[in-house]
Amino acid sequence: MIRVLLVTQIGLIGNLAAAILKGEPDIEVAGIVTSAEEAMGRIPECDVVLVSPRLPDGTALDLTCLITEQYPMVKVVIFGLSESSEHVLRYVEAGAAGYVVRDSEVEDLLSRIRAAAQDRALVSPEIAASLMSRVATYAQIVTNAETGRKVTAALTRREREVLALIGAGLSNPEIAGRLVIEVGTVKRHVHNILHKLGVRSRQDAAAHLFLLEDG
Repeated sequence: MIRVLLVTQIGLIGNLAAAILKGEPDIEVAGIVTSAEEAMGRIPECDVVLVSPRLPDGTALDLTCLITEQYPMVKVVIFGLSESSEHVLRYVEAGAAGYVVRDSEVEDLLSRIRAAAQDRALVSPEIAASLMSRVATYAQIVTNAETGRKVTAALTRREREVLALIGAGLSNPEIAGRLVIEVGTVKRHVHNILHKLGVRSRQDAAAHLFLLEDG
């Protein structure tokens, strides 16, 4: 038996959805609540939580995050979403196991609930493509960051000091005065830094500062 908790600010919608679910032999309505606070107190009693995105002040998204973090065995299905891929992705990334758009049929709602209870995700081809694109983007960001850290780590201690002063906006003569070295030596360090980082300008070199490792 799949125990379902409905979370919606509009009581009529909750009652209508509950009436539909009660007609299914494998589904039991664990309750209807109208706020995220009430919902969190009932989560241990259910297997699937149907959450309306129309809860006030973005609490539907917060509730999704809380449930997936604190009760990973309980699945969240968002019902009544718009067709916007970006809107759907926000909830999927927050941990929702499924979603039902506004114009869906009753069978869609039931199939999403059953799929979520069986730890299966049902998404449209468009959302699947958007998810794959998002994952690829994140992977590239991580790869670039790791590569940047390795390159930056190749700098000597003095070159790191010079790079930090470049990032602070100091000129070569100012850097020489700060480090008590010759301007020519600073120029040599700057040349080496640009070469090791594979960049052409001081500004591009300074952009690598956030990749510096501790020590």
